[in-house]
This record gives sequence, C-alpha cells and structure tokens, in this order.
Amino acid sequence: MRAVPIPIGVNLTTIGVSGAWWIEAARRLETAGVASIWAWDHFVSRGRLTDPLLECWTLLTAAAVSTGTIHVGSFVTNVMNRHPQVLARQVATLADLAPGRVELGIGIGGHPAEHVAYGLPFPEPAERAARLEEAVGVLRALFSGGPVTRPSPFYPLEAAHAYPVPSPAPRLTIAGETPKGARIAARLGDAWTCSAERFDALHPVFLDTLAAAGRHREDVQILVSLDLSLEDAAADPLLADLSGSAAAWAERGADELILHWIRPPQLDAVIAAAERAELRSR
Repeated sequence: MRAVPIPIGVNLTTIGVSGAWWIEAARRLETAGVASIWAWDHFVSRGRLTDPLLECWTLLTAAAVSTGTIHVGSFVTNVMNRHPQVLARQVATLADLAPGRVELGIGIGGHPAEHVAYGLPFPEPAERAARLEEAVGVLRALFSGGPVTRPSPFYPLEAAHAYPVPSPAPRLTIAGETPKGARIAARLGDAWTCSAERFDALHPVFLDTLAAAGRHREDVQILVSLDLSLEDAAADPLLADLSGSAAAWAERGADELILHWIRPPQLDAVIAAAERAELRSR
C-alpha cells in the first residue's frame, strides 16, 4: 500500500441535500481520514433557481462543531456576495469554535443570475479582481484584531477592532482560473486553487509571479480540484488508485487535492477509496 503523499479534501455539494446529510457526510469523511471538507458559497443554484441550496458559513459552523479534527472551508466565497468586514467576523467566530481548523477560500465570483436575483452588484472582472485584492488586505488586517484604519475605494476601515482574534489565522486560499487570478494568488494568497483542467496552463504563470514577488514556493500552497464520474464514481481511475493519483499530482506540483462537488451517489465510493488508501493513518 503506497502512502498518500498529500492531503485529500472533499468539496461536498450543497444543492438538493439536507443539512443532516451534509453533517453526517462530514463525520464519515473525518472518520475515513479526509483532511478537509469544503462548501460552495453561493445563494442560488446554477441550474434551477428553485433548487434547495444550503448556506455555506452556517453549514460549516454546524460541521465544525459536529466534528473534531477535519478542517472546514469555503470553496469558494464570492467576494461580491460578502462584505469582507462581515466575512472576517464570521470566520473569526468559527475559528473560535474550531481553532486551527478553518479554511477561507475566496474568489471574484462568476454567477451573474445570483446577483440579478438578489440585487447584488456584479461589475466587470477587472473591478471584481480589484475588490478581491482589497478584500484580502482587509481580512488579514482584521484577523490581527486591530485597530485598523485603511483608506479604500471599496472597503474603508476607520479604527476598526475585531475580536476575538483567530489563532492561528485561517489559511487564505485564492481561487484563480485565469492568469490574472493565478497572479493574485501568487502575490497575496496563502494558497492558490484551480481546477485540474486549468492547472498546466496556469502553473507557470503562478510560479513566475511568485518569483517576481520575492515569495517562496513552499510558502504558498497549491490545491488542485478534480471532478469524478457521476455515473460510476467507484470505477473512476482517481478513486481506484487514490494513492497513485495523489502521488502523480504531487509530482506535477500540487500540495493538496480537492475532490470536487461530491454528490450523494458518489459519497460511498469516495469514503471507500479513502479507507483503501489508509488516509487516517497519515
């Protein structure tokens, strides 16, 4: 049995499932040795707008207090949906309940129908990217406890305090599926995440930007998300040899893998693969 060289996380669907299913899935994944569970942070489905959809940070809080070791995080929070000052307080409160187990993934968003439905601004990508950069600065500043004063066209702060201070501060993972997103992650993130399909094209951009910013590769982690076969997850090559798949991705430069958008029909196969790979013994 080959040891799995990098942590494996699971992004569980939040569409069309109950909170009870999600929490039970989180417990089962923790028992199987999965390192992290993640929730999509949107308000309506990208399919039918009437599909039930669980809210990310409420769900993560319930999962955190229902488990003991597994990390919980957003995959990813849409910067246009949550004011960073409010997000910082939500995340710090969750970190108080689950110290050292909270992950904050954040990106520029890309679901216009949600913004129309909820009356939320949805500016062009360039402004959303600028907002993301500023939001990262605000989050980091508020995670210090303050007082923080920051002039900003988007998120100004004036002698802002933010207690309790999360200790340790949550890892801040920036989603980047474009060259600009990869550059923002390289300059500002604790980690960068992108899909397996975009990794080879964006990895050199990320590395070049790291070097130009004077940052070290070991200081910024890479999380690669991978989709499974909905029809027969048990036969998916990724799960058939999870240890080998993880080793291959580690060779390509990944520090963690996220099994993306796992639905109820796929969950048993994911847990069985984790047990075969002996993730719990890592």
